[in-house]
Amino acid sequence: MDTDQSLYAWAEYLKFFAGLLAILNPIGVIPIFINLTQNQTVVERRRTALTAAFTVGVVLAVALLAGELILNFFGISVASFQVGGGILILMNALSMLQGKVGPTRQTAEEAQENQEKEQIAVVPLGVPLIAGPGAISTVILYGHRPALFGRYIILLFGIVVVAVIVWLVLQLAPLISRALSHTGINIVTRLMGLIMAAIGIEFIAAGLRVLLPALAS
Repeated sequence: MDTDQSLYAWAEYLKFFAGLLAILNPIGVIPIFINLTQNQTVVERRRTALTAAFTVGVVLAVALLAGELILNFFGISVASFQVGGGILILMNALSMLQGKVGPTRQTAEEAQENQEKEQIAVVPLGVPLIAGPGAISTVILYGHRPALFGRYIILLFGIVVVAVIVWLVLQLAPLISRALSHTGINIVTRLMGLIMAAIGIEFIAAGLRVLLPALAS
């Protein structure tokens, strides 16, 4: 019985890691990263990649550790947040399935404004283009069940690994862009969108089962 529970727990951790990586989708951000850093030197571009990845790690770690306190402060139930977060993730997924950046990550006006900014590593790259509302919602929801110290450590480790992957992808952005081409990046984005859609629907279903108990039967 303990073995089954342990395997289930590790399956949940792997699901969290894979789902978070899909939602962040650093491959899909490569064209935007290259566009925003086109006037930077190689050293400046590497610094931007490191700062953006560090921002992603910090934002997600804060969401993990303080997410439940934020929900309690606003009087929001986890079930309601599951439905809301699931809808948000699903909206982003639908945009990714079309090979686009979702409007919840960046509007057209924000994209135009970002072209004029010099410091773009934290905003908009780190937040909200990579660590957007969908990723933050996912971390809060996974961190809530159950709130154990050991679980937090494992989830924090997963966040660190994901942040390192984001850094590596941004560091190698020009090389990956040439290797995959725009079509290849769109294919990866659509695959990540499909995974995101499944995660979003799962969150919505879990929240509705609590809010509407009749559905559970």
